[in-house]
Amino acid sequence: MTVAMAGLVVVAATSPYFLINLAKAFIKNKKYEKSKQNEQRIIRSLRHLKKNNIIILKDLGDGNFTVRLTEKGRGKVEEINFERLEIKKQDTWDKKWRIITFDIPENRKAARDALRGKMKELKFYQLQKSVFACPYPCEKEILFLCEFFDVFKFVDIIIAEKIHNDAALRRVFKL
Repeated sequence: MTVAMAGLVVVAATSPYFLINLAKAFIKNKKYEKSKQNEQRIIRSLRHLKKNNIIILKDLGDGNFTVRLTEKGRGKVEEINFERLEIKKQDTWDKKWRIITFDIPENRKAARDALRGKMKELKFYQLQKSVFACPYPCEKEILFLCEFFDVFKFVDIIIAEKIHNDAALRRVFKL
């Protein structure tokens, strides 16, 4: 995950044992306890990532190496982000509703159903089949979902100060 979040990591390695040196660099970061077992675990993980075409390890020739994500690796990072996605509740509600509407064509039904399912999972309130409401800032998360499902042009985000008869919504969100 550290490699994925960094995107591009340049590590100084002074010997041909790059994976061992990379593991030692991780351990020096003090997030990991220095032990032969942790070093081997990191080396095994990097080998697994390389073998499964998640990362590319490249020797720059001057004692430096780069670790880059492949397209498959970027997809895995998005998948991880997708699974961890959540809408953060505000301590004090700003009295604005975020209304998400979408009109995704039938030939993109799988993306439409997946978007609808994820919005339900994130506890959006479904006003209509393709209209959801949330009282918390969620624009970044919705844009991420639009990118993930490739449905940007079919989704709109509306920020409204008032929804007529929003008593049910307020009860649902405990506002």
